Amino acid sequence: MRRFFMQIGFVGVLAAAFGYGATASAQTPIPVDAELALAVDVSRSMTPRELEIQRRGYAEALVSEEVVSAIAAGYRGQVAMLFMEWAGTSSRRVIVDWTLVRTRADAEAFAAKLTADFSTSMRRTSISGAIDFASSLFDDNGFSSHRRVIDISGDGPNNDGRPVTLARDAALAQGFVINGLPLMTHEGMGAQWRLDDLDAYYYHCVIGGMGAFVIPVKEWSQFPQAVRRKLALELSNRMPEPRRWFEAPSAIAPAAAQGGYDCLIGEKIWDRLWGDGLN
Repeated sequence: MRRFFMQIGFVGVLAAAFGYGATASAQTPIPVDAELALAVDVSRSMTPRELEIQRRGYAEALVSEEVVSAIAAGYRGQVAMLFMEWAGTSSRRVIVDWTLVRTRADAEAFAAKLTADFSTSMRRTSISGAIDFASSLFDDNGFSSHRRVIDISGDGPNNDGRPVTLARDAALAQGFVINGLPLMTHEGMGAQWRLDDLDAYYYHCVIGGMGAFVIPVKEWSQFPQAVRRKLALELSNRMPEPRRWFEAPSAIAPAAAQGGYDCLIGEKIWDRLWGDGLN
């Protein structure tokens, strides 16, 4: 009997060492193919219609065959996802916390939470704040992977908080990849904040990391397809060419010819209109 309990104790030590058992598994991060934080703009320039289109677009994309197949095709066949909304530096909220998505049923459950209600918009646009906040959400999230991606969608340049390039560079130094979905639909209020070359702004000032890319949305009718395409790339093992454009804007060449893009353009527009100085 004593020998039996000694054997059980030895097995218990092995279980603890290799992560088996309820206690160990609760403390050991779950390995996944990718950790993806979806950071969606809900600043005041976004109309209620646009806010609903965004939520429904992500929900529909998540349950699409393209995205579900991309998840299943991964080495582990599972990913971790989070959905957050952002506006100014003090206006961020997590809508769906970190969730393991492996099957279509998992994707449907995630999507159902997105469309349970539609929140109102918030003031200002702080892409830097969104990147900083999203980066912090990966700490001790219960998952581990070799790909940690922050996905930023928005309809205007940074005009609140620290310069977006500082937040971007800090995230890249931690190993994150930042992809962009600039919304160039020009609907609703806030026309004075918008940039005709917002896709170029995202390219030069927001995205970064291995395989980072931008998919611009110029009409809301393009949004569902753009989100499906973006998620399928981010959640699969297929990596696009580094910093690839999927619709190359004419703004790239002039910006490069002039020696770079002005990544403080949003702050300068705010300062010109409100005169409270650069943030």
